[in-house]
Amino acid sequence: MKSGYNRGFQESCLFILARVGVLLPNCFMSEITHYIMCLQKHGFFPTTRRTLSSIFLFILFCWPTGFVHADHFVWFGTYTGKTPRGNGIYVSRYNEITGEISQPKLATKVKNPSFLAVHPTLPVVYGVSEIADLNDKPTGGIISFIVDMHSGQLTQQSVQPSQGKGPCHLSVDATGKSLLAANYGSGSVICLGITDDGSLLPPVATKQDKPGGFIQHVGTGPNKSRQRAPHGHSMNATTTGKFAISCDLGADKVFVHKLDVSAAVITPHNSASTQPGGGPRHFALHPRLPFGYTNNELDMTVTAFHFDAAEGRLQKIHSVSTIPDSVHERTGFSTAEIAIHPSGKFLYVSNRGHDSIALFGINEQSGKLSLKSVEPTRCQTPRHFAIAPGGERLYAAGQASGTITAFTINSETGKLSFTKRILKVPKPVCIVFSHPISSTPKKP
Repeated sequence: MKSGYNRGFQESCLFILARVGVLLPNCFMSEITHYIMCLQKHGFFPTTRRTLSSIFLFILFCWPTGFVHADHFVWFGTYTGKTPRGNGIYVSRYNEITGEISQPKLATKVKNPSFLAVHPTLPVVYGVSEIADLNDKPTGGIISFIVDMHSGQLTQQSVQPSQGKGPCHLSVDATGKSLLAANYGSGSVICLGITDDGSLLPPVATKQDKPGGFIQHVGTGPNKSRQRAPHGHSMNATTTGKFAISCDLGADKVFVHKLDVSAAVITPHNSASTQPGGGPRHFALHPRLPFGYTNNELDMTVTAFHFDAAEGRLQKIHSVSTIPDSVHERTGFSTAEIAIHPSGKFLYVSNRGHDSIALFGINEQSGKLSLKSVEPTRCQTPRHFAIAPGGERLYAAGQASGTITAFTINSETGKLSFTKRILKVPKPVCIVFSHPISSTPKKP
């Protein structure tokens, strides 16, 4: 009789959890079941009816709101102009539970918003305007936009010149006090202060050998068509905010600059070289280990570094190919984006031309990479991809095909599986997700 009662009790619990389980991560399903079983075993729930009532109370009052509300905005940066190019930044709504993305709508008109970033606490989005002639001056633009939290539409808030041609990348430090950007055309990097409402300040001027908000890179590489001059391609603040790491494709160097986020000042510090002709593009720091990685655009490799966060120094570990050695014809191939899974176990790099995403396993002791698989992106020229909030899905942006393709991520192996979902976006070149829409953001 007792075993029958327990079996019926367990079936009732699992029935309730199954009904709401679609909204719960698998880890919470098992933990909640175990928790309730333990309480029942010790007499906290003398009747099945009381038990089921308690389950409902647990769900209503103890369930983290982040699991109830899991919608996000997702913005797509594009290259603009005549069809099939876009008109600016597009926005969709993303359901973290189902992976559904709504049909994109134009969020704001802006010229060549090729890279985007989201403020860590404010409803503000930042974008580069990858041009060379802002207001008839030889510079690109960096723009802040206020987010309409009902629709995801963007309204221009402020604009600053990038102090160089063709800005192609930007990021915001974890405190939201400084924005970092790289100018591809001029081979320079810039730091802009961010006010309390998210708007951008002009760069701090360099005076009497005092550091400011601008650094001009120096260097060349052996690739005569791409490395005659420096080409800044990215800049990201480290976790502590003490340093900013910048990849320069033309110089074959990864620069480490000192960073003062409160003052919005950067100072040259040191650099590490990749192999000649590599062409470092973007950089990813490991979320919890002293390693960092750059994808090299020109020679289809990724380089692993040990990073001393206290001293701000990079030491090269090794470089590995992002496509199988059996692929001999690589004309027109180049890598584009790099990202580490939130678990820290896997690293992904997109390959243009080969139109694929390489999956690497990360050795947590040595930082070395091992190529696990190469998954076709089912889109052409995957210039960018993004791991969605929650770490369960990846979305690739096909610049040439005008499509976004969706994949699930195996949490144990990191392997990508195509979901057969394809979204049309004109010339997409960047994907960024908002914080959960349900959370109450600070007003700018």
